[in-house]
Amino acid sequence: MADDPTSQANYTEIATEHVSFKWTIDFANQKIAGSATHDLRVLKDDIGEVIFDTADLVLESVEVEGKSASYEVKPKHPIMGSALHIPLPSGLKSGSLIKATIKYETTKECTALQWLAKEQTQGKSFPYLFSQCQPIYARAMAPVQDSPSVKIKYSAEVTSILPALMSAIRQSPPSDGPAHDGKVIGKDAVTYVYHQPIPIPSYLIAIAAGNVVYRPFPRLPGKEWTCGIWSEPELIEAAYWEFSEDTARFLASAEDIVVPYRFGVYDLLVLPPSFPYGGMENACLTFLTPTLLAGDRTLVDVIAHELTHSWFGNGVTHAHASHFWLNEGWTTYIERLLLQVIHSPAERGFSFIIGNKALKDDLEMYVDRPKYQRLVIEFEKGEDPDDAYSGIPYDKGANLILHLERTLGGLDVFLPYVRDYVSTFMGKSITTQQWKSHLYGYYERNGGAEKIKALDSIDWEAWFYGEGLELPVKMEYDSSLAESAYKLAERWDSSRSVEISKLAFQANDLDAFSSTQKVVFLERLQSYKPLPSSHIEHLASLYKVSSTHNAEIRLRFYQFSLVDPSSPAAQKYAAEAADWVIGGGSGMVVGRMKFCRDVFRAVFKVNKDLAVNAFQKEKNSFHPIARKLIEKESMRLRML
Repeated sequence: MADDPTSQANYTEIATEHVSFKWTIDFANQKIAGSATHDLRVLKDDIGEVIFDTADLVLESVEVEGKSASYEVKPKHPIMGSALHIPLPSGLKSGSLIKATIKYETTKECTALQWLAKEQTQGKSFPYLFSQCQPIYARAMAPVQDSPSVKIKYSAEVTSILPALMSAIRQSPPSDGPAHDGKVIGKDAVTYVYHQPIPIPSYLIAIAAGNVVYRPFPRLPGKEWTCGIWSEPELIEAAYWEFSEDTARFLASAEDIVVPYRFGVYDLLVLPPSFPYGGMENACLTFLTPTLLAGDRTLVDVIAHELTHSWFGNGVTHAHASHFWLNEGWTTYIERLLLQVIHSPAERGFSFIIGNKALKDDLEMYVDRPKYQRLVIEFEKGEDPDDAYSGIPYDKGANLILHLERTLGGLDVFLPYVRDYVSTFMGKSITTQQWKSHLYGYYERNGGAEKIKALDSIDWEAWFYGEGLELPVKMEYDSSLAESAYKLAERWDSSRSVEISKLAFQANDLDAFSSTQKVVFLERLQSYKPLPSSHIEHLASLYKVSSTHNAEIRLRFYQFSLVDPSSPAAQKYAAEAADWVIGGGSGMVVGRMKFCRDVFRAVFKVNKDLAVNAFQKEKNSFHPIARKLIEKESMRLRML
C-alpha cells in the first residue's frame, strides 16, 4: 500500500494502537491544553524513531516509557503541518509495544477547532467549541499519525466548565443524569470521561463543548444500542421532533442490509450554524447542521447518510485521500437504498435525480482542474485534499455501485456481496484496488464465468480516472416523483412571454409538493433559458421561496435567480443571498459549505465587490475550513 500523501508519519514502521487524552478546555484563552499518551506497536525491527503529524501545536515536553525524551519539530509544511520526530530506545523488535506521552496545547491557528462567542449560539449565554478533523486536521488538535490507514482506540478525560461531548462512549458523568453532573454550567469544572473501544481513524476523533442537553430516543425491541439527541436547550424540542421518528428505524434497517452496528451508541448533536457540513459521522456522535431542522422531517436523509458511515468509512475505511470515494460513494449508495427500503423505490430514484444535478454542477466547477473530476485522484505528496472536496466522490461513486448492482443482476445478487465486502474489511483501511480485487474474487466464487464477464464489461478506467462532464454510462432513474415538478417548471418556461397580470400560477401550486420536489422544481428551472426578471420576482413572491427557512429550497432559488448575472433579478437577489449566508451580520452565519460556497460563487459572478465585502465582513464567523476554501475559491475566480 502506498504511503498516505497527506501524512508525514512513519506509521508503516511503528503505529499507534491506543491513545489516552487528558485535556482541559480553556474557553477564556480558546485553547485545549493537556497530553496525549500513545501506546505504539513496533512494526519494523530496530526502528529508531516515531514520527507524528502536528499542526500549530505548542509542545511542552515528551516522555518515552515514562522518561523525559528529546524531540524535534520539523519546519511547517503549508498543508501537512510539522512532523514531530521522537527518538526511541535502540534494539526495538517488531511486535513490541512502547509508550510515548506528549504534553502540549493548541493555538489560535488550530484548523480543527472553532471557538464561538456566546452571541454565535442559540442561547446567547455561553461560548461553544466544536472540532472538525476530517480530512487532515486531527493533527491540529493533538499529535497523531493522522492517516485513515491508522486505526486507533482512545480514551479521554476532559475537564470543562461546560458539558463536553466526544466521539466515544461516555463513562462518567452519565448522559441521562443532570446536565453537567449537577454543577453550575459555565462556572464549575467537571471532568468528563470517555472510552472508544473500537479502532477508528484519527479524523473521527471529535469534541464539542457548550451548553448542551440530552434526550434519549425510544429504544427498539431487541436492540442493545441506544440513540439520542444533544443540542442547546433552545433547540432540543425541535431537534427531538425532527429526528426521533427515523433515526433508530434507519439504523435498524441498515443493520438488515449490512451487518450489526458495532459502536453501542448512536447519538446526534445539533451544532451552531457555522458547522461547515451537513453532517459529520464522528463515531458514536454524529455532528449535524441546524439547517436540517426543516420542521417537516424532509431532510432526515442526511441521518441515513451519516449513520451508514458506521459501516462505510468508520468500519471499512479508505486508506488515504486518493480513495475517499470508497467512504462516500458506498455511503451514498446505501443511504439511497435505505430510502427504498423505508419508503419506496421511487424515493431512491428521486434521490439519485437530485444527486445527479449536484454532480453535474461539481463536474463543471472543476472543468479547469479536470484531475478533480476523477473518482480516484492520485494526490501528490503534500497536496491539499480539501481542494478536491465536492459531491463527485459521493455521486459518481454511488452511480458506479448502482451500475454494478444492475450489471450483476439486481439487489438479490448484489446484497450478499455487500455483506461479504463489509465483513471482510470491517476494521481495515483499504485501497480501490483491494476493493476491486475482492469484488472479482467474490463473484468468481459466487457466479463464475458469467459474473466475471459482467464485471469485465465495466469500463473501469473510465469510472476511476475518467474526466469530463458525463458519467461513463447513461444512467436512468425512477423519475415518477419528479414529474409534477418538471411539469410546473415547464409551465413557467412556457409563460415567459405572458404579462405578469395574466399569469395563471397560484400560491398553492407547491402545496402538494414535498421539500425535495420543490428543490427539483427550482433545479429544473435552471435547465431552461433564464426567465425574465419580472417572472423571477413574481415566482419568489408567490411561492415565498426567497424567504423560506428551508435552506435547501432557498439555495436553489438563489442559484436559479442568479443564473443571468446581468439581470435586474440577479442584482436584487445577489444582495439578499449574500446577506443570508452572513446571517445579516448577526454572527450566525450559514456555515454549511454546500450553501455558503455555492452562494458566494454565484454572487461573485453577479457582483464581485458584493461577494468579497460580504465575506470579509463575517469571515471570522465561518469555520476555518470553510474560510480557507472560500478564500481559495475567491482568489481562483479573480484570476479567471
